[in-house]
Amino acid sequence: MSDTLPAYACPPARTGEEAAETRTERDSLGPVRVPADAYYGAQTARAVENFPISGLRAHPVFLRASLLVKRAAAMSNMATGRLDRAVGEAICQAADEILADLASPSSRWRGQFVVDVYQAGAGTSHNMNVNEVLANRAAELLGGRRGEYTLVHPNDHVNMAHSTNDFFPTAMRVAVVVLWRETRPRLVALADSLLARAREFDPIVKAGRTHLQDATPIRLGQEFRGYGENMRRAVARIHRAAESVKELGLGGTAVGTGVNAEPEYIATVVQHISSLTGVDFRPAPDRVASMQSMADLAEFSGALRALAVDLSKLANDLRLLSSGPRAGLAEIVLPPVQPGSSIMPGKVNPVIAEMTNMVCFQVMGNDLTVALAAEAGQLELNVMMPVICHNLLFSLEILKNTARVLTERCVAGITADPERCRELVEDSLMLATALTPYIGYAEAARIAQEAHRSRRRVRDVVRERGIFSEEELERVLDPGPMTEPGIPGR
Repeated sequence: MSDTLPAYACPPARTGEEAAETRTERDSLGPVRVPADAYYGAQTARAVENFPISGLRAHPVFLRASLLVKRAAAMSNMATGRLDRAVGEAICQAADEILADLASPSSRWRGQFVVDVYQAGAGTSHNMNVNEVLANRAAELLGGRRGEYTLVHPNDHVNMAHSTNDFFPTAMRVAVVVLWRETRPRLVALADSLLARAREFDPIVKAGRTHLQDATPIRLGQEFRGYGENMRRAVARIHRAAESVKELGLGGTAVGTGVNAEPEYIATVVQHISSLTGVDFRPAPDRVASMQSMADLAEFSGALRALAVDLSKLANDLRLLSSGPRAGLAEIVLPPVQPGSSIMPGKVNPVIAEMTNMVCFQVMGNDLTVALAAEAGQLELNVMMPVICHNLLFSLEILKNTARVLTERCVAGITADPERCRELVEDSLMLATALTPYIGYAEAARIAQEAHRSRRRVRDVVRERGIFSEEELERVLDPGPMTEPGIPGR
């Protein structure tokens, strides 16, 4: 996949009425006009007319997953002897041809998958779009013509031994795991970059803050180490959730019972998917349960949301810590990547962090959609799978791209201002915390209040009161030891 967003929004697909030349196909509802040059057929054409909703089409990774699942099904059906080998090999060749083409930015096959992401329940329209395109291309390879399904039929051959109801959740789970495999290294690189800044900034002592008020000192490196470790934990959380998504219910057919699918097909089809993707997918222990429940995908989405929560908090902190450059905290400097204002000369804004916040908000909203859709299943099937699929893959795509941009254009170039950090920690009233083991909480509070009232440093008020010798004062109020366990000065 490229590092930029795929073409979710495409020009509207042509209906039969809009095409200059058409062919007439029939489905169970009657005749349908289809653009003459289209590889899709009647049921896809109906979906184009029925669902002109968003202009958003299937994510490229989902298309790849759909084609790989169809290829795996053809391989297993040939092995059982149910699918004629010449037809099966033509289906596999068509799938390979389209898969190779989809990797190109100028893909000619991308425009054949025209169903809106908001479509018929359970994804029947998407399934038939894939079936019809593969059937028509396979028929051509066998010497036939588009729209004539005597050689290769979308339902009888391409859809053999499976249903939309087990195909769509299988392709969706494959796509989620594959796209997570692409996203994970980006997030790991972000965590590593944060930890590299942590090592670089470790000697710098600064003022800690809680409730956005002065708190005891902390090292800037400790702060960044926390950011990096939280990213690592978030990645591990998502990776654990992805393990459940690797269970595939293909072979369950209509309601999970496996009707019209031979046991030999069921036993091998997931193995073929694993071989084609290089991922250790495994058959679901209970195909009925796999079809009934989207809980594994809801859990995965929840783990993405948890990452977005931490990532948005990181972006907030980077904006706060870099605020200024004169009237804010200004403890760190973010790389300037573009002018920040159309009216204020010289202004530079934390635009990468701002973008990150917006992406995180989108991921959180996507998760709510996934949760509502996962809950909306009834009895043997969840018909809301298309919107679950779209939102999960959209979240992964924007997180993948955001992690790279945030790492390369922001975190890797962050610098610190040690003098500013030293100034603020010396001005902090909470240095008085180090006094409490020696003079008690109440007296230390009075010193902090006096320092604030008189606009002096805590150190100066303590010196004025003669509580410690100068040497003791320097030891007790040294902010460095306050960043580690123990009693300062002892």
